[in-house]
Amino acid sequence: MRYFQLLVLLILSAFSFYQCESTPKSDNPATEVEESLEDATLTEALKKIKLPDGFSISLYSDNVPNARSMTLSPSGVLYVGTRQDDKVYALEDTNGDHVADTKYIIAENMNTPNGVAFNDGDLYVAEINKIWKFVDIESNLNKIKKPVLISDEFPSDKHHGWKYIAFGPDDKLYVPVGAPCNICESKKEIYASITRMNKDGSAFEIFANGVRNTVGFTWHPETKEMWFTDNGRDLMGDDMPPCELNHAPKAGMHFGYPYCHGGDIADPTHGGEYSCTDFTAPAQKLGPHVAPLGLKFYTGNMFPEEYKNDIFIAEHGSWNRSSKIGYRIMRIKMVDGKASGYEPFVYGWLDEEAQEAFGRPVDVLVMPDGAMLVSDDRAGVIYRITYSAD
Repeated sequence: MRYFQLLVLLILSAFSFYQCESTPKSDNPATEVEESLEDATLTEALKKIKLPDGFSISLYSDNVPNARSMTLSPSGVLYVGTRQDDKVYALEDTNGDHVADTKYIIAENMNTPNGVAFNDGDLYVAEINKIWKFVDIESNLNKIKKPVLISDEFPSDKHHGWKYIAFGPDDKLYVPVGAPCNICESKKEIYASITRMNKDGSAFEIFANGVRNTVGFTWHPETKEMWFTDNGRDLMGDDMPPCELNHAPKAGMHFGYPYCHGGDIADPTHGGEYSCTDFTAPAQKLGPHVAPLGLKFYTGNMFPEEYKNDIFIAEHGSWNRSSKIGYRIMRIKMVDGKASGYEPFVYGWLDEEAQEAFGRPVDVLVMPDGAMLVSDDRAGVIYRITYSAD
């Protein structure tokens, strides 16, 4: 089970920063999730989370060290990548009580396996410079076959090297390549881009440029057009530049990095080379340094109708701002296919007065029943957000 250090401070009414210890390695990769004192303490912490009326939050799993990107198979198995734990996990809710009761270690000793994507029975995992495929992954989760290498053509830079991956409506695998720096102009076109390829690694191409560091993208359920988050550059002050939500309806678009930020802020070093009007402006400016990561359109039927097809973004939270910001789930209201509002949906992981956070949201996933899952790499858990009118 997970151990939470300093959580006693939560009982004393304040959030505290803590580090989570890894689960001891087991001879059996499938482990039953058991109730513990630490679970109860985290449940108390969850009472600090603020949600709209009618919504509630609970734990889907309390034992996923460094939980990052998520993908769901048609059979209901949830796969979770990690950035610092070197493992990929699979979670099952075998009794239908909306709590994962079995956990499998799908892979370990990997190089930052942040990205996971499920397609046609196979699990795809992204390391920093490689894409792997676990063929017919669910034929035996207790005994995983060796993965097949799909591509090893990506840069090995660790700076912004972790990857979010997903299959688009065109059945191609989309893979971002972050800028290898805070701010720089690379001679290699592959940096600061979103790429795509066939599921076997062929037909590789660059889909979008000028993307500093996206760790989340999705497609509109009706138009099938891509929307993605991008993390703004550092060292321009507390309030500049904004992070971004971008809309990429077609290939070949350039979103400004490293020349322009937020659609109208010329970079102090590289901004003189082009005008901001030469690039695609963000669909929605987000908060400065909020670190927007995973996002999804809400396509379920559990939430009230007003939430249908709105975008929900996990903001991981700032690390280099004098007053912390983020650490929340934000809602982007959509009207006629366009972003028309940016407001908090779920928050409370950050104690703004103490400037300490017990959790950092990473990814968002809508379940078949309409519930929303949120991964948290600091607490090492998966949350489940539900709605009831009662």
